[in-house]
Amino acid sequence: MSAIGMKAKVVTRFAPSPTGYLHIGGARTALFNWLFARHHGGEFQLRIEDTDRARSTPEATEAIFRGMKWLGLDWDGEAVSQFERVPRHQEAAQQMLDTGTAYKCYASKEEIDAFREQARAEKRPPLFLSPWRDAADTPELPFVVRLKAPRTGETVVDDQVQGRITFKNETMDDLVLLRSDGTPTYMLAVVVDDHDMGVTHVIRGDDHLTNAARQTLIAQALGWEVPVFAHVPMIHGEDGKKLSKRHGALGVEEYRDMGYLAAAMRNYLARLGWSHGNDEFFTTEQAIEWFNLKSIGKSPARFDFKKLGNLSGQHIRAADNVELFNEIAAYVAAQNGPAFTDEQKNVFITNMDQLKARAKTIPELLDMAYFFLGSRPFKPDAKAAQILDTVSRGMLNRLTSRLRDATWTLENLEAEIRDFAEGEDLKLGKVAQPLRAALTGRGVSPSVFDMMVTLGKEETLARLEDVST
Repeated sequence: MSAIGMKAKVVTRFAPSPTGYLHIGGARTALFNWLFARHHGGEFQLRIEDTDRARSTPEATEAIFRGMKWLGLDWDGEAVSQFERVPRHQEAAQQMLDTGTAYKCYASKEEIDAFREQARAEKRPPLFLSPWRDAADTPELPFVVRLKAPRTGETVVDDQVQGRITFKNETMDDLVLLRSDGTPTYMLAVVVDDHDMGVTHVIRGDDHLTNAARQTLIAQALGWEVPVFAHVPMIHGEDGKKLSKRHGALGVEEYRDMGYLAAAMRNYLARLGWSHGNDEFFTTEQAIEWFNLKSIGKSPARFDFKKLGNLSGQHIRAADNVELFNEIAAYVAAQNGPAFTDEQKNVFITNMDQLKARAKTIPELLDMAYFFLGSRPFKPDAKAAQILDTVSRGMLNRLTSRLRDATWTLENLEAEIRDFAEGEDLKLGKVAQPLRAALTGRGVSPSVFDMMVTLGKEETLARLEDVST
């Protein structure tokens, strides 16, 4: 295989089939192609492989677009529809017929099946050897166009991840390029589209490794330069088995709906099979700077929700507060939730540092912000209800009475409540826990002292009175 020099403009592509959502494996493939192109200042293109009209749907295409946009994987130019390029694929097949690197095969399905059955009975490889390969006759019968593949020698794929792999030509058949109805096969369409789009590097899953050899033969038959291949191992679940929905093989939009930050998903997906030393947390800008094909591992990566959650929490804490609020607002809008008021926005941004201290997802951030987003009287959750059921109402009444005369500053409120706890012969937590439950209706929240300052004296006392009377 000829390698394309790195001095030329790098062009990569992501080419999903629109038969369903953008799954996590496809998203990682798109990310690797995007990072490689952006690292080299090249182009990243998107091609929708929609020639299978029975399974391709506009809804699936739109889901791919939405998933790519949410992940922040912008592509250059317009997305290419493979189906719209069918005349070009047919033109390439005719070029191969004209140059003798392809031929018309008139063998029927029954003849091919009989040939393979006999080969199996004689314990020969069931590769179909068409009797029409060198025939001069052209009967008026339906035909397919087949590649006249070499029968001897070897085809070599110098893969940037898997290394040098050699395929014996005698093990590869004369694959079909055009079906009898004139529609192109996947193998032909991919080669033609990659060439016409100027693709220099094909980065995809290693389930396509065998295809690389066949596509190399097609490109060579057309006299075209073969792109550089990089076949990435698949993603497995934590148990080492093929990734499925129970492991996390969900659509990208489902991760969005679970509230993970797009930056965290990019970080996590990049680490699924690629590494930069021992770095686990990094920005997208760093990933672009560091990304290379040589650092992609040869073993399958394992999907781990715990690691994803930890990274998402780190990205939440590292995020700019205004930008994080905008992501929260977009998330709420996508879930058809109510828009934030200007007052809520200001309170959110002012308190963001304490809200994001322990949150790993946007729903957890919203839960921490419930103390000012919700309206009283609060309906306590299970943990808050349990706390309030076991606390002395007399103690809450005494605390409420004391706070009426308190100076409403963070330092003074903390001192007042500590002093109150000591006077009641209680540990601080025995006062802070019911205070938190009363103020928020939640068993978990930001610091009670910070919340009291944010809520103000009047609102804090009103909430305490709701549960102490």
